[in-house]
Amino acid sequence: MTQHRPDGPAASPTGDPWLLTPGPLTTSATVKQAMLHDVGSRDHGFIAVNRRMRERLVAIAGAEGSHVCVPVQGSGTFAVEAMLGGFVPRGGKVLILVNGAYGHRMAKICAYYGRAFEIQETPEDVPADPRALDAALAADETITHVAAVHCETTSGILNPVEAIAEVTARRGRSLLIDAMSAFGAIPLDAREVRFDALVASSNKCLEGSPGMGFCIARRDALEATKGNAVSLALDLYDQWAAMEKNGQWRFTPPTHCILAFDQALAEFEAEGGVAGRGGRYRDNCRILVEGMRGLGFRTLLPDNLQAPIIVTFHTPSDPKFEFEAFYDALRRKGYVIYPGKLTVAESFRIGCIGRMGAEQMHGALSAIKETLDEMGVKNCMPVAA
Repeated sequence: MTQHRPDGPAASPTGDPWLLTPGPLTTSATVKQAMLHDVGSRDHGFIAVNRRMRERLVAIAGAEGSHVCVPVQGSGTFAVEAMLGGFVPRGGKVLILVNGAYGHRMAKICAYYGRAFEIQETPEDVPADPRALDAALAADETITHVAAVHCETTSGILNPVEAIAEVTARRGRSLLIDAMSAFGAIPLDAREVRFDALVASSNKCLEGSPGMGFCIARRDALEATKGNAVSLALDLYDQWAAMEKNGQWRFTPPTHCILAFDQALAEFEAEGGVAGRGGRYRDNCRILVEGMRGLGFRTLLPDNLQAPIIVTFHTPSDPKFEFEAFYDALRRKGYVIYPGKLTVAESFRIGCIGRMGAEQMHGALSAIKETLDEMGVKNCMPVAA
């Protein structure tokens, strides 16, 4: 595929555009450089990197002593599928809290695996409802697991995972969390939030490259999944048991991705961990939202529901606004944004994560204003409901 470079001076030091997307995202030069080495998957040095990576991820979750980390090749969806396929047994039933595409994707995975499930759905701009969850668990004793998305990337909404965990634990069920777009930037401490499994990936808030997901699993709950998986490659128990024996992956690992992730985790710690990373993202989000509202755009979500990960904006009602032209013009100026994924409204999304700060967010806002002027767009308010 031909790489088209931005025309303007706004590009990153490597000449690539800034990725204002939910991932893959812009990485630091040092994370990129870490991938310039070839290593053997059975090499002692690489085994040490894997051990350090797994320990760091457990520590980020505040889960030392109770949970273990199981990495898995592939995108974040591979890890979500591995979690659902392993932790929900053949005779189990999972209640999936849905308010976007990624909750629906969990339901699709359960259908593929032949696992019994139900959906409790709220609109894409409404968080999951812990009271409705409580009522559903009280009414149906056959539900064994609850699955929830911490930050639903469809809209950028933050779901109340702490309250969901409290209800699930009080009702004696197991909680499975898709923390893909939140882990590393939004606090989630296993000492305060009880969960059996949580999955995320290397290329989101931890700012590594794509290619690896991981599961933070309660040790006793993981041990109970032995024999549940219907996929050899995605069997988390088997992967964990093998790694506990010799520190090695069962099958060829994404070595370059892991080397980059090791560097990314070191940079995450140097930035101050969850507090530091999340703080920068919150600043990015504030700059973006204030600037876009200043241009006349309206956010889908109120500020109290908005996670500092990705922001959904209503498409302007101005007939001169055309998203593809808007996208292409911003791309030429050095900024890549994201199409909308909503059913409730025409929209587009702009991410706040990745190796970017205030300078890049202000630069993106300047490019957006310039592009609107070029298009002749005067009214950025959405169509009245």
